[in-house]
Amino acid sequence: MRIFLIAAALLISACSTPPQQRSANLPQLPPVYHEDISLTGRLSVSYQQNGKAQALQGKFSWDQHKDTTHIALFSPLGQTIAQIAISPAMATLKQAGSPMRVAADINSLTLDALGWPMPVAGLRDWLQGYSRDARGIKPVSSAAFQSADWQINYVSWQDEPGAAKFPKRIDLRHASASAGMIGLKIVIDTWLPK
Repeated sequence: MRIFLIAAALLISACSTPPQQRSANLPQLPPVYHEDISLTGRLSVSYQQNGKAQALQGKFSWDQHKDTTHIALFSPLGQTIAQIAISPAMATLKQAGSPMRVAADINSLTLDALGWPMPVAGLRDWLQGYSRDARGIKPVSSAAFQSADWQINYVSWQDEPGAAKFPKRIDLRHASASAGMIGLKIVIDTWLPK
């Protein structure tokens, strides 16, 4: 009987090994990159305009396909503020009460329309927990990194049991000559791969 109790104690202790340590800001398993995905969430932006601090808050929807991205920006109460469409040939921005703006690329379009650069091209990867460099796309390997003059910090990850891992909150910072220090905070509420 005593041998049985010792064996049972050893078996129980073997099953209760301590969990491996991992960074609190990175998922245990890397997420899967999706060319086609829809996201919704909330964002807040802080920047300078004419020497005065400005701040905006709202909601967004993000519909991404291999070659196109459609983004809708909403006020906190849900009214549509702007719709952005990006394709390899051009980018368009439609704001409520204004004519549609068209440009060859999204970076120049957002800078012209908003007065500050919005890193839409990078967000295609960053929203999914990936970064891209000359060697290609890969899961982020640290909670904070720099890309395209933006500092990206993964504050938290979605951590529901059995669900795919994806970023929950991302903070971005960028020093801009036209808009001072830009701070962009993104919270992802829904994640729907297609």
